[in-house]
Amino acid sequence: MRPILTFLTEELIQQILSEARDILCKLGTKVYDKELLSLLSHHGAHVDSKNRNVRFTNDIIDKALKTVPSSFKLYDVLGNETHDFSGTNVYFTPASSALNILDHGKREMRHPETNDYVKYVKIVSQLEHIASQSTAFIPADVSEKISDSYRLYLSLLYGEKPVVTGTFNNDAFSIMKNLQVAVRGSEKALKEKPLTIFSCCPITPLKWGERSCRDIVNCGRCDIPVELISMPLTGFTGPVTLVGSLVGHTVENLSGIVISQLSNPGAPLLYGGAPAAFDMRWGTTPLGAVETQMMDCAYNEIGKYLGIPTQAYIALSDAKALDAQAGLETSMGAALAVLSGINSISGPGMLDFVNCFSLEKLIVDNEICGMTYRLGKGIEPKEDFPTLPRYQELLKEQHLLTSLHTRRYFKEEHYFPSSVIDRTTCARWREQGSQTLGERAHAEVKRLMDSYQASRLHQDIKKQLTQIMESEAHRIGMEKLPEVKENQ
Repeated sequence: MRPILTFLTEELIQQILSEARDILCKLGTKVYDKELLSLLSHHGAHVDSKNRNVRFTNDIIDKALKTVPSSFKLYDVLGNETHDFSGTNVYFTPASSALNILDHGKREMRHPETNDYVKYVKIVSQLEHIASQSTAFIPADVSEKISDSYRLYLSLLYGEKPVVTGTFNNDAFSIMKNLQVAVRGSEKALKEKPLTIFSCCPITPLKWGERSCRDIVNCGRCDIPVELISMPLTGFTGPVTLVGSLVGHTVENLSGIVISQLSNPGAPLLYGGAPAAFDMRWGTTPLGAVETQMMDCAYNEIGKYLGIPTQAYIALSDAKALDAQAGLETSMGAALAVLSGINSISGPGMLDFVNCFSLEKLIVDNEICGMTYRLGKGIEPKEDFPTLPRYQELLKEQHLLTSLHTRRYFKEEHYFPSSVIDRTTCARWREQGSQTLGERAHAEVKRLMDSYQASRLHQDIKKQLTQIMESEAHRIGMEKLPEVKENQ
């Protein structure tokens, strides 16, 4: 039996939804896109164009909720299905979009460059429990004007897994769409087999900026899935109570759903977010806080109640190094997320309030993900009844190591982590150099770099991707793209 964790009663979910609807219909939300204001007005919303305020109606909300897909799928660059966002299926992806990377050798944070990103793609492509890439951090050796499309370009060129991405620049979407169309061969093929998910973030509280509006509408029209990332901060940009901030989170997701479904009824999306329990002592937004994790799991229940697949920024840490805090916060979040059935779990690899990415942490987190997948399978009998014969065999042989039952089920029943997780005796650990977790993870980074196999995407498509990216670089005044060291 699959274990399921819940925080909210059905009655509380209904009350939160009722309060959110009340706010949307009476206070409304600001929308900073003129075309979208016109579209909302056309569908019956009360639009104050001068103040850019939109008050919704229950009818608009109900119609949008009826057309949201209850599931959708993702496919890799070769067209193979990798994700089925339905029910309580869960998938891990690295978090996005850090400005720094943790340099293992120097033991300090620094700005990443292109070769760091390529290294990341090569590693994540080989991690069994990380189902998709994300545009995890931002290379500092290219202009910020093309950093969005450049990260997607590198992900598609060197990796095969689908990509969770997004835009910070208004002009980025068309190039990012063209890169995907180049991989699939046509817009129709891209609609049939989505390759990416775009993060779309409201401005908390109760605002939708022009770029996010455009992204939701553009993605909707192309059937590119989006994840709605509402980010209330308790006691700062939302009420200090978890329930109060959940109401604000629900308001922003419902408004995003309406925007998405008006652009294209049936457009796929994830009910998601990155709320945080604001720490007033330091002015920080701890995504590893237990209250943050509780809100993530709770709004997942609201999304599931509405029949929509879900996403959360969870299974990550606010620590500044690969230390005990990093393991504590990440593993606790990952376990809660899997037990709650959050469909898309964004987090592995991330530190420092999503400001810093660590390749070594990603290696460790892959093991955490594997353990939580086992947790999610729960406990069930496997030829365990009657038990008497098993114990008769045990008493006769004095062990069950070679038992048919053991040989049949030991791999299915148990998760065996890689050597990154030390389960040896103390004596053997010393014989092998008394390595720390960070040292073992770094050794695994090196091993995966040596074992990387190039993406099987056709060379002609790779050339086309490069032509698109070089053309965009030239447009903004860059002479050439940074050189990639293939054997770094």
